[in-house]
Order: sequence, then structure tokens, then C-alpha cells
Amino acid sequence: MAFLSALLLVVAFLVGSLPLGHWLLSRLGVNPRLNNTYNLGVENVLRRVGVGPALMSAALDFGKGVLAVLMASSLGSRELCVLAALAAYLGHLNPPRALYGQTSPRGRGNLVLLGLLAGLSVAGGLGLWLTALPVIVYAAAVGYWGYVSAATVLGLLTFAGLVALTPLGVPAKLAALGLLVAATWRFKENLGRILDGTEPRVDEDVPVAGKRADQVVTAFMIHPMTLENFWQARRFSWLKPLVERGLISEASVRQMAASLRPMKVGELHGIKTLEGKEIRCYLLSSPLLPDVFRDQPELATKRAIEGARLAHELGAEVVGLGAFWSVVGNKGVDVQAAVPEITVTNGGAYTSGTIKAAIPGILEHFAQTGRDLKGATAGIVGANGVVAFGIARTIAPQVGKLVLIGRDLERLERSAVSLRRLNKDTEILTTLDYGTLREADLIFSATSDPNPVIFPQHVKPGAWIFDEGRPADVDEGVRDVPGVRIIPGGVVRPPGGMTSQIDLQFGEGAVPACLAETLIIAATGAHERKSLGPQTLTENINFFVEQAEVLGFTVVD
Repeated sequence: MAFLSALLLVVAFLVGSLPLGHWLLSRLGVNPRLNNTYNLGVENVLRRVGVGPALMSAALDFGKGVLAVLMASSLGSRELCVLAALAAYLGHLNPPRALYGQTSPRGRGNLVLLGLLAGLSVAGGLGLWLTALPVIVYAAAVGYWGYVSAATVLGLLTFAGLVALTPLGVPAKLAALGLLVAATWRFKENLGRILDGTEPRVDEDVPVAGKRADQVVTAFMIHPMTLENFWQARRFSWLKPLVERGLISEASVRQMAASLRPMKVGELHGIKTLEGKEIRCYLLSSPLLPDVFRDQPELATKRAIEGARLAHELGAEVVGLGAFWSVVGNKGVDVQAAVPEITVTNGGAYTSGTIKAAIPGILEHFAQTGRDLKGATAGIVGANGVVAFGIARTIAPQVGKLVLIGRDLERLERSAVSLRRLNKDTEILTTLDYGTLREADLIFSATSDPNPVIFPQHVKPGAWIFDEGRPADVDEGVRDVPGVRIIPGGVVRPPGGMTSQIDLQFGEGAVPACLAETLIIAATGAHERKSLGPQTLTENINFFVEQAEVLGFTVVD
């Protein structure tokens, strides 16, 4: 008897693991990866492929739930039937790779659960009231809130509570509890999105790439710069008071953040080009803090690849790599190679374009204050980098003295040689000492340092600072230096009335230029203009500057 019971549980697991919906959609020529748990289950299939395939997929999942319980009922044990229900559900959620290979992630299994409850009512001997009430609670929750995942958890909570009140044995009660735990764990991302306000309700229109001519779908990867940014997501905000009271260590939170896969934490709404095209943009985050990008580049690249896959599964056609994501995986090259199904960009071209567009205006305004540009000293911070050196090339002919500051003096000197050859009337110095900034009238900074590098002791009164660094290169204390003007670089205002529940730290209605490049690629369909690797083509820079104006993007200065 014990052997037969164990065998039936194994069979129930295997029945539950059958990828029937996957096989069906594949035979119909539909990509199953776009119909998985990251979106919506049956509802998502219904939106993407129509009523017929959705109903067939639902019927197959329902049927295997009924079958698993029906087989277990042959031994006449109600406890075994509940255990078989748990085994079948676990099989659906965790199909063995040895049998099916690397299949797509499964849906949330609501139809499997419904089939299991039907089987328990008809063949498992649990009675209609015990299985119907959870379904009623589920339906009421969906109707009231519109969130399928939360409704499923409430329905299973009801089922587990009812089973606990029956004279069924401990194994059955633990199995009912196991269904609840398994579903809650499976839906943890959906539940987190409910807390963040980004989970779509059943009746909401979920955008799909290519579905509407007047709408495009994009995604953009962000990450917290500090723990304060980490608390922005409401799913994590409950940790803040525990850390402040010393109940949880900051190190534990950082370790947890490094272990989390990418998730959808926000969405940009209201972006519409001058031509009337709506741009939807999902904000994705694997909450790595800046030091992780420096100390664990392999982990950062892995998370970026996972983020690109999530963006594709959410229906985006372009994904942008923001902040420190833009430098991982050979500046996006490895990410694109790993996920060829979606266009990946690090945003470098339009970032360079906004700088190119902003610098003439900055120099003109500086001269209008009565100061002599030819007698001015300009400091370039981060001059070893492509962006900062580009700034140096632009302003070298227009100032009297140029100071290049970086971390590699040999490389700085090589750069200086080329600049001196073209600008014989400009004095050009190289140094690793930030103290030399004290003589600069103009400071241009573009580093990838996670912490500020320019402090009050580095800046003389009245200096102008163009800060392209993200996070900011300029310490907040610099604002207290008399007469100092700090100009943020690479900030763009998209067309329309953009709103977001996530503060991107660029001001209301504004985004970084790398995100704007992601939006422009999607709006124009010019996927070949993506920015990857360390090199940025001049023709691509000019393209984004021109298209930004056509579409209605404006540089904030």
C-alpha cells in the first residue's frame, strides 16, 4: 500500500509536469516565452493569441489537475488525494529538465488548481463545500481587486483553513498548506508588483510590441544608488525601520539585494511623440548597489542578461541599460549576444549628443557673464573616458588652458598629445590630482564613480560645473561654495506629460539621455542605431539629436 501510494504521487507529479500548454502553443506557431508567469496566465494567452488557443490551453491544464486526483482516488484515501494535488501542482511549477529540457517558465497554474479542486470534490471525497468556497473567494477577490495572483493566494488560504478544520489527517492538512506556500512563492513577483502598483489588473490593456501601430513598448534597467533608493520600492520599504532599529543589518540587506533577479518596479506613463505615437516603458531593476558592479562584474552581467530576457517576455522590443548597467558585459555587447531576441542599448550615442548640444550653450552663457573664454581655465574630470575626452576635444579650441584629470596618467598624456597637435594655442596639462581643479573657471565631469569625486575644497568661488556623472560626481557640499553654478548633464524631457511612481532622480518629467535613446529607438524603429561597446559613431550621435527634435524630446539645461 505504501509503495502504491508513493508511486501514485510520483505519477501525479509527472502528470502535473506535462507541458501541455507549451506544446499546444508551439504547434500553433506561438512563442510560449511570451505567455508566461511574468505577464498573466490564461488572460495573457487570451490577449495575445485569441479565445480558441486560450480555451484549449486552459482545458488541458484543468484536465491534468483532475486526472492527477482521479488516479490517486483509486486507493480510496482522501489524504492521498490531497497529497497528489500538491504533487501535481509542484510538477506544473517545476517540470524536470531531465524530461523536457529547458522549457519556458510555466504559467501560474490557476487552471491546474481549479482542476485539482474539481477532482478533490468529485473523486477525492472532500465534499462540494470544501472545494467550492475557495473558488467563490477567488472569484470575489478577482472581481473586487482585479488581481489574479492575490485572489489565488486568498482562495488557497481559504482551502488550507477549511482543511485544517476537518478531521482529515496531518498529511492532508500539510499538503493543503503546501499548496498555499507553493502558490505564494510562485506569485511573489506578482504580489511585489501589487505593492509597487505595477501589476496589471484583469481588465487592463497590457501593451504588446507590434500589436498597435500607434504604440511601442520598451524597458529600461535601473538600480538603487544608495539604500535610500532601495526603499523606494514599496515591496522593500518594510525593511527600512528594521535596519534603522538594528534588527536587520545593512550587510544582510545588501546581500539579499544581490541575490534578487530582475523585477518590474515601475512604468513610465504619458509619453507621446509629436506624431502621436505612445511609448510605454517598463522600469526593471535587479537592486544591485554600485559597489557590486565594481566588485562582482560577472554577477552584474548575469543580472543584465536576465533583465533583457524579462523585458522581452514583458513584450518590450528595446531594453536600455541605465547607470552602471550600461558598462556591464562589455558595455552591453555580451548582453545583446545572450538575448538576440530584443534590441539592447547602453544609450551612449544620445548621451554624447546631448552633451554636444549643451556645451555651446554653456560656453556662450559663460561668455555673456563678461568672462573671457580665451583666458579661462577648464578642468575635465574623468578624461580617461570616452565621454569626457569628447568634451575635451570640443572645448580645447575655445579656452586658454585645459586640465585633464583621470586615473591613468600615461593614457591621459597620450590623449593630451593629440589635443596639443590640434590646439597649439591652448595650454594642456594632465594630472591625477583633483586639487588642480581649484584654478578652473569651468569644470566638466563625466566619471562612472559610484561616489562624488568633486568636493568644496576642489572648487573656487564662481566656477561653473557641468556634471555628466551618474550618480552625480559633484558632492552636495559644493553648492555652498559662493557663486558656483552646477549644471546637470544628459537630462532630457520626453514629449507628453510623463509620470512615474519611481523617482528617477532627474527632476519631474525628466529622464537620463540613455533612457531617452531607448525610447527614440522604439519610436523610430531604427534598431540598428543601438549603442553597444565603447565606440560611438558620429552618424548615430547626429541621428539621435535630429530625431529627438522631430519627436519632441528636449534637453534640460
